[in-house]
Amino acid sequence: MASLFSRERILGHSRRDSTGSTGINGTTNASSRFTSTATALTPLPSPFGDLTPSLSTTDLRETAYEIFISVCRTSTGKPLSYSNSTAAASTFTPDRSSQSPSLSGSPSQRSITSSAASKMKKALGLRSSSSVGSPSSAGSGNGSGGKVKKVMTVGELIRVQMKISDAADSRIRRALLRISAGQVGRRVEMMVLPLELLQQFKSSDFTDQQEYDMWQKRNLKMLEAGLLLHPHMPLGNSTTGSQRLQKIIHGALERPIETGRNNETLQVLRGAVMSLANRSNDGSSDSCHWADGFPLNLRLYEILLETCFDANDESSIIDEVDEVMDLIKKTWGILGINQMLHNICFTWVLFNRFVATGQSDNDLLYAADCQLVEVAKDAKTTKDPVYAKVLSSTLTSILGWAEKRLLAYHDTFDKVNINSMQSIVSLGVSAAKVLVEDISNEYRRRRKNEVDVARSRTDTYIRSSLRTAFAQIMEKADSSRRASRNQPNPLPVLAILAKDVGELAIKEKKMFSPILKRWHPLAAGVAVATLHVCYGNELKQFISGISELTPDAVQVLRAADKLEKDLVQIAVEDSVDSDDGGKAIIREMPPFEAEAAIANLVKGWTKLRLDRLKEWVDRNLQQEVWNPRANQEGYAPSAVEVLRIIDETLDAFFQLPIPMHPALLPDLIVGLDRCLQYYVNKVKPGCGSRSTYIPAMPALTRCAAEAKFHGVFKKKEKPANIQRRNSQVATTNGTNNAFGVPQLCVRINTMQQIRTELDVLEKRIITLLRNSESAHVEDFSNGLAKKFELTPGACLEGIQQLCESTAYKLVFHDLSPCLWDGLYIGDLSSSSIEPFIQELEQNLMVIAETVNERVRTRLVAEIMKACFEGFLLVLLAGGPSRSFTLQDCQIIENDFKSLKDLFWANGDGLPMDVINKFSIPVRDVLPFYRTESETIIEQFRRLTLETYGSSAKSRLPLPATTGQWSSSDPNTLLRVLCYRNDDAASKFLKKTYNLPKKL
Repeated sequence: MASLFSRERILGHSRRDSTGSTGINGTTNASSRFTSTATALTPLPSPFGDLTPSLSTTDLRETAYEIFISVCRTSTGKPLSYSNSTAAASTFTPDRSSQSPSLSGSPSQRSITSSAASKMKKALGLRSSSSVGSPSSAGSGNGSGGKVKKVMTVGELIRVQMKISDAADSRIRRALLRISAGQVGRRVEMMVLPLELLQQFKSSDFTDQQEYDMWQKRNLKMLEAGLLLHPHMPLGNSTTGSQRLQKIIHGALERPIETGRNNETLQVLRGAVMSLANRSNDGSSDSCHWADGFPLNLRLYEILLETCFDANDESSIIDEVDEVMDLIKKTWGILGINQMLHNICFTWVLFNRFVATGQSDNDLLYAADCQLVEVAKDAKTTKDPVYAKVLSSTLTSILGWAEKRLLAYHDTFDKVNINSMQSIVSLGVSAAKVLVEDISNEYRRRRKNEVDVARSRTDTYIRSSLRTAFAQIMEKADSSRRASRNQPNPLPVLAILAKDVGELAIKEKKMFSPILKRWHPLAAGVAVATLHVCYGNELKQFISGISELTPDAVQVLRAADKLEKDLVQIAVEDSVDSDDGGKAIIREMPPFEAEAAIANLVKGWTKLRLDRLKEWVDRNLQQEVWNPRANQEGYAPSAVEVLRIIDETLDAFFQLPIPMHPALLPDLIVGLDRCLQYYVNKVKPGCGSRSTYIPAMPALTRCAAEAKFHGVFKKKEKPANIQRRNSQVATTNGTNNAFGVPQLCVRINTMQQIRTELDVLEKRIITLLRNSESAHVEDFSNGLAKKFELTPGACLEGIQQLCESTAYKLVFHDLSPCLWDGLYIGDLSSSSIEPFIQELEQNLMVIAETVNERVRTRLVAEIMKACFEGFLLVLLAGGPSRSFTLQDCQIIENDFKSLKDLFWANGDGLPMDVINKFSIPVRDVLPFYRTESETIIEQFRRLTLETYGSSAKSRLPLPATTGQWSSSDPNTLLRVLCYRNDDAASKFLKKTYNLPKKL
């Protein structure tokens, strides 16, 4: 059977993503890690080009030193002096510790100090040499104690660094003195140094013939390399001269010539050499080209730059690098080097030394990266084809080395060497940018803003490396699958794969993405998107074969679901600050659809449970009696049962073996919320409201003025009116006792209990979520998916409605005989408010024992509000059976104070600020009962005119009854007058409105 895991399908993309010679071909074994000992100490091939194989590194180094000494000995413009080294000095091994910083002679003769601060090292972020003072300090005395150490000059330091012997150094300096003495005023740039040296030395100047022969051949081969093999100017028409020089050099190599004198052979050689060296493009003779041809000059300069590294610590740059570099730059005139070529050569030297020394010193890598910044600036300022060729070759070598590691960086980097990754990526990206933006003709023809080279290359590194890493994980999982082939169901292997991929994503996010984000703002997002696609391809095949919800299938789907959420979460977090909010990355991550099959089953399960719960609510509420003694807490048993069912439903939901509890929980909570809201709404119907119990206002009438009018109903009228009102209430309530005040209190308690238990349920949901493996932090932080949105509002609304209904039922129905039918009927002194207060106090005691303390204050406040409203209704709309004189005001005020005192209860009842708030309308009206009728009439006229304007001047209109009693309401003042038993009020009402004395 074909393997579920197709390595080729993954790695094929990597091969297409890589370019040129930097392509990746599958996994990288341990031997290819860049910390491999087998390759760590081997420098990379020079990018500057191949020289003749007859020139060794030693030949190049010795010639480079000769060039260096020649320019340094003549750079000051002063006569050169030379003192021969003694035997002791020739064997002296210099110690660079504790040297004085004094300067003497030419630049190469300046004494140095190891403590000198290097501006270049600081700029490149390089550490101080770890071996300062270490070059064989033990040999400083050479066996003779107390001998003063020799002060090392910069020139001496270079000699030590380039491994030139004292004898060779003395010989070179001696020759330079002779040359300068014989050619006073001639610039060193106009000399062909190998030719001049051949004329200065003979065999007797060397310790043995073999050394002399090697020296002569080196200078001849250098002439050949500089003038024939790698000339600064193409030979062109100089074929004859070049052939003649070639013949002389080859002859001398086969049979050594006699040097050290001005013989015919050397004269012929000089003529052939100078005819080629003095050629120029403009025909001038003020130029000399023998070592400035490419790549010879670059190789010589490369060797000079390498002297900046400590010979005792190959990965450290010497502290005297600033002075050394200043001297090295004096060779530019001979070697044809400029600042741009220096920058690219120095970049390569730093980079290659990092590679050659085991890639362990990240300072070198960082320094090379810093230097490459300067190279990038240079590349934008010149279009010189020679420089472009050198630049392209060098950067291609750097890029090839970097991409070999970056296209599979998971195999390259670990905790040990991760610190070098940033500089390697920076090198690779910077090299690629220069190669693409400043060298590529194709790029120049396109709009530059269409290509972000850094981001594009980094994107390639991420995707290639992740695909390679995923392929390796797949191979491991595939091996495990084959090993368990004989088992009945090996599907959980995909769950293992999901776990491994998740761990890889976390490692990517923590270790690699923070580094790569510098060049790609969505580094982590691209990585997880790549992993998502790789795993998704395998999962699709798996899902297509699922026919039922088996435990193994659930295990795989849960693992896949968790993986997807983890990957998406990483992508979202990584792209939170991006321009499109991460939409582009998310579009690369098509959903796994792992939970779709399970979700339908879970939704069906949820619907069945909710339908059963609603049926149970209907059935049990029909049987509920709302008995205050049904339980000690005073709420309905049906509420206890419905909450228990909800709790069991939540437990059962979280026990389902599904990977999407947080995703499906909102639907379940909404369903349970609606069921509970349904229960609460079923509790309210039939309980009445304020309008149900408050009596209708009788029509306006006036009192007789002949005598004190007590307003007693006729005997045949009062029973009829009372019977009419009672019949009206009975019609509303029916004969069912389920709506008595105690039963209403149980309903209030039930709603309060549900409201309280909602908090418990929501906390329990949080606990269940925390114990759910598929939950994430945001499932607890955002407050969604665990809140009952409908029920709390329904409970508050129900409690408010029931409190109001209970209050008005108690005051205007249960206590109506004491208030509406008894208060201030007849003589006020015998019909005060005391009977009403006594009955009310007994009911309040029952309520206090029955109602939950958390809603008790609200209910009592509603009762107080109803009492105050009833008190005003008696005073202002009590019908023709009530009338008041000025002398009655004290009784009325005392009664109202007694009513307030009942609710205050000496501080144990309602707060005084609440009592004062609800008593404002009564306190606003009571002063009129001690005010003369004439004053009230004048105030009434003024308010009516203000209310109705000019239309009220001819005849005062009858103000409408608003029911909002206040001192600024004309209807309120009119009603005070209607119930005022005096002549002034009666005459005004008769004259103005012709109100009757009887209804």
